[in-house]
Amino acid sequence: MVRLSTQSDPPLSPRQTLPTMYDLPSDNPEEPGLPDEFHFFQPLLLLLTFQPANWNLELVFSACDLNLYYSVTHPQWYKRPDWFGVVGVPRLYEGRDLRLSYVVWQEEVNPFVVVELLSPGTQEEDLGRTVQTPGNPPTKWQVYEQILRIPYSIVFSRYTNEVQGFHLVGGHYEPMNLIDNRLLMPELELSLGLWQGSFRGINRLWLRWMTIEGELILTPEEEAVEAQERAVTAQERAVTAQERAVTAQERAERLAARLRELGVDPDELE
Repeated sequence: MVRLSTQSDPPLSPRQTLPTMYDLPSDNPEEPGLPDEFHFFQPLLLLLTFQPANWNLELVFSACDLNLYYSVTHPQWYKRPDWFGVVGVPRLYEGRDLRLSYVVWQEEVNPFVVVELLSPGTQEEDLGRTVQTPGNPPTKWQVYEQILRIPYSIVFSRYTNEVQGFHLVGGHYEPMNLIDNRLLMPELELSLGLWQGSFRGINRLWLRWMTIEGELILTPEEEAVEAQERAVTAQERAVTAQERAVTAQERAERLAARLRELGVDPDELE
């Protein structure tokens, strides 16, 4: 006799019944590897500089090219953003493990911002110009805007160096205005802007996180260089102060010697 499973009362939540990140695939065999070097370096720079000022960094998570499972009715469906950031979840999965994927019904917190890097093969979908075909998963735009309702969706083209931002307003994405060439996200006390500089030895125009005022958020390597420069500057100042002290001492000794030649004891002078 076959025993039919019974529904619990109250019903169990998707977190308890659907696959976890350990059960779901973390790779895509149909699209092995990354498209190009830029798709590695640019998301890495975003990951290193995503530091919301009003959040404890232990409750901030961001990822590059990680499967994002979004549907409780189709738990095998996922999107794979070039980069996305989440606030309000532990840096480690359940506070103990590196993530294999990001599974929204397990995490119970949706991403707050997503970045897609435009390429000829993905540009139409990334900009919301494609439509869902019957029997297939929804498009990225539909998932980000209508299912996950991600507050900010950003697209950046390395070919035109153009960045476009979309803010969720009333359930739909509205184009964002650039302010001082930056996209402001006051909820995170951050802005996202273009920066000409060298990252990992490559000098070009990069998309990176900044403070809401527009100051660069430094990578660990940049912080180390800045700390070293401060140490060198402090040492130079100390050497300069020591040289001045020596010069002053020598001047005092010469003056004392001159006074003795004139028959004046400098030790008796007040």
